[in-house]
Amino acid sequence: MNMLANIKSGEGDAKFLVAGLARRPWMKRAALVGTALALLAAAFAFWHSGPSTAAAPPVPTVTVANPLVRAVSEWDDYSGRFEASKSVEVRPRVSGAIVAIHFTDGSVVHKGQLLFTIDPRPFVAALNEARAAVDGARSDLALAQADLGRATRLLEVDAVSRSDVDRLRARVQASQAALAAAQARVQSRALDVGFTQVRAPITGRISDRRIDAGNLVQGGGSGGEGTLLTTINALDPIYFTFDASESLFLKARRARENGAAPSAVEIKLQDEADYRWHGRLDFTDNGLDMRSGTIRLRAVVSNQSQFLTPGMFGNMRLSTSGTVPALLVPDSAVQADQARKIVLVVASDGSVAPRPVVLGPAVDGLRVVRSGLTTSDRVIISGTQLAMPGTRVHVRSGKILPAAAAAPAETAAVPLSGEATLAAN
Repeated sequence: MNMLANIKSGEGDAKFLVAGLARRPWMKRAALVGTALALLAAAFAFWHSGPSTAAAPPVPTVTVANPLVRAVSEWDDYSGRFEASKSVEVRPRVSGAIVAIHFTDGSVVHKGQLLFTIDPRPFVAALNEARAAVDGARSDLALAQADLGRATRLLEVDAVSRSDVDRLRARVQASQAALAAAQARVQSRALDVGFTQVRAPITGRISDRRIDAGNLVQGGGSGGEGTLLTTINALDPIYFTFDASESLFLKARRARENGAAPSAVEIKLQDEADYRWHGRLDFTDNGLDMRSGTIRLRAVVSNQSQFLTPGMFGNMRLSTSGTVPALLVPDSAVQADQARKIVLVVASDGSVAPRPVVLGPAVDGLRVVRSGLTTSDRVIISGTQLAMPGTRVHVRSGKILPAAAAAPAETAAVPLSGEATLAAN
């Protein structure tokens, strides 16, 4: 605004100078006319001149490389928890007082190992009583058989009626039944005596004792629930259970129908970088959960060291097919364009173009590209922030390397961040 005012004032001054030419001498008139024309030319030039043209930015230089081609094994990722392959709640079969405990809390026990002792004296007395009843029943049977033998001989000479013989024969049969019942009671009392020694039903790691010596416990043999003494979990092998979506379930089924090898399982724990635990899939539930659209599956994992514990969380990958060739690019080369993923490629004339891609999982620090690229495409792997689609760039050649090969020797064993879903061969 100030400059415009100055220009207008300059025009006014020029008019004033022209008006005064008539009153000045000729030389002064010429000088004044020249000054006025100069002011008018400067004002005209300033008024009609546009902004100066900015200098064009330099062409950026980026690093390009062809996608890395490697043979990889495809895996599907799952999360799940470990469960005991067998779990038993140890409860007494008979009631009584605990008189001894024969294990250390948390130790590994073997099948048949003595764990608790219940006071056996009442049960030994009952067993002795049952054995005495057997002796009495056996004596009654012997007497009945003797009477029947005498009556049978007398029947031949008609010294006794047939009805008396029949009664004696029935008495022998009743004595035989009484003897059998007495013998069964002996077996039952003998079992009770045996049940006073509570032994481990399976091999596994035992929990802590829930009852100390001196306490009375309720047996579960009479139909009620016995007192819980402890629990035992079988840990070798151990189960890993997980839920799979319907799509992944169908994928695995199709692979098996096409003759794929049995599904291999690899598991890593939360603090592990590698999948060090191996197993096999052994169970698939008989139906999908309609509420979640998932199905429950189970894998068997060897656990000889018994390091794995029920309830522990793990990340698992399940092999569904053999090795396949795959194209890999760095994650830094992938950009997000709203809902799709793109990479920038450079044509032979140096022009930059976006290429929509379908991504797969990560392997060795690189990202698998399932579709959208070819082996001859030149992908920008460095300087993507300088390249804009539709512009031209200068290129320098680079090479895509897996993280293990790109890392220095002393850091090659550092675990990669992220969850690997493909294994390179």
